[in-house]
Amino acid sequence: MQYISTRGQAPAQNFSQILLGGLAPDGGLYLPVEYPQVSGAELDAWRKLSYADLAFEILKKFATDIPEADLKALVHRTYTPAVYCNARKGDDAAQITPLHVLEEKDGNKLVLQALSNGPTLAFKDMAMQLLGNLFEYALAKQNAELNIFGATSGDTGSAAEYAMRGKKGIRVFMLSPHKKMSAFQTAQMFSLQDPNIFNIAVEGVFDDCQDMVKAVSNDLEFKNRQKIGTVNSINWARVVAQVVYYFRGYLAATTSNEQKVSFTVPSGNFGNICAGHIARMMGLPIDKLVAATNENDVLDEFFRTGVYRVRKSAETYHTSSPSMDISKASNFERFVFDLLGRDSARLAALFRKVETEGGFDLSGKPGSDGDEFRKVAQYGFLSGKSTHADRVDTIRDVHAKYGVTIDTHTADGVKVAREHLTPGVTMIVLETALPAKFNETIREALGRDAERPAGFGNIEALPQRFHVMKADVAQVKQYIAGHTGL
Repeated sequence: MQYISTRGQAPAQNFSQILLGGLAPDGGLYLPVEYPQVSGAELDAWRKLSYADLAFEILKKFATDIPEADLKALVHRTYTPAVYCNARKGDDAAQITPLHVLEEKDGNKLVLQALSNGPTLAFKDMAMQLLGNLFEYALAKQNAELNIFGATSGDTGSAAEYAMRGKKGIRVFMLSPHKKMSAFQTAQMFSLQDPNIFNIAVEGVFDDCQDMVKAVSNDLEFKNRQKIGTVNSINWARVVAQVVYYFRGYLAATTSNEQKVSFTVPSGNFGNICAGHIARMMGLPIDKLVAATNENDVLDEFFRTGVYRVRKSAETYHTSSPSMDISKASNFERFVFDLLGRDSARLAALFRKVETEGGFDLSGKPGSDGDEFRKVAQYGFLSGKSTHADRVDTIRDVHAKYGVTIDTHTADGVKVAREHLTPGVTMIVLETALPAKFNETIREALGRDAERPAGFGNIEALPQRFHVMKADVAQVKQYIAGHTGL
């Protein structure tokens, strides 16, 4: 399996060659030359598999250069009930990503897929725990070290740091928007005292942090000298690890390959739902992929109008679903590449226009940049938007009707999913985090604190270690260089 850049100016590479990096040398994102296909016979056989065995069957189609015995050992070390037992016990923990029927009426079925059982109580653990083991494996093979540089709007950072803490040869430098995460998210990251973890609070919004990661990644000389890698969803290995739970959700929700399901995905950076797009392109019988945004509705605007219009920092809202407070979706480029028929020259021109003019228009209207918006439906994409009032109402409604407490991002997903139900097609909402991570809004909605898994009772009171910095690329480079000794 070879991988190419969306921008067409980088040599093809294998899985291990792109594993430790982020952006391709030409500034694009890696995708396989073609998506591996899954047959009906394979789907039938996979229905009986454990999560770890399913992950192995899917990942071996992408990581063809890793010996199968090694890959199998890695996934079996990652996907165990012991690792994914924070929130649930017994059979639920053994299933890793159990399904729970939320409501079923008038032929419509709404299901939650629990993805937040990992060490940091968020779906990012599903990929990040595997990434930590893959990185350690690859670095040991090369007798090398890696400085991970990433950005987080809330959950990626803690998931990465918990996955990489104590890993030999790995340091983590994580940017986050200063004072714009929940108190729980902030404490989860900043309370880590491991010497290989460096938290940098940036005076700005997440998009400022993400822009700095891309700027450093595009400085190839600095990137190579400082041995910079990334765990943001621009990292292909992280996206492909997320493909697994789409297959798992489908197989758990159906009894026959003739059935289809839809997924609603709370979405800011487009990484999570991009994995659903890849699963669908592989042949998984997905009917619709519904992107649920918050007030930062860049993706909803595109899927309604064909116009992709990024917002400036000052136009990006700080909301009660802060992990989606993103106005420049870095993974969106992967989908646009497919939408354009994999025309890398056109794609590069469009994303240059994003940098110079703030967006592009594929609506097909006079003066637009193309008419590919008409093809969006064939990829199954729909979208919707949720506001603070919507998510508070949804949290209250789901708790009152079903006795289930959901977090703010999952509430955005449930609100939008209800707008796109199709009789006879199960709608699966991907749970993104446990409600304890966003206790301020849970208290507003329900008048009480969210339950916390053992070990997280007083996390906000722990000592915190972090460095505040302006959104300055030169300054962050200096900081990295000063803490690596390279």
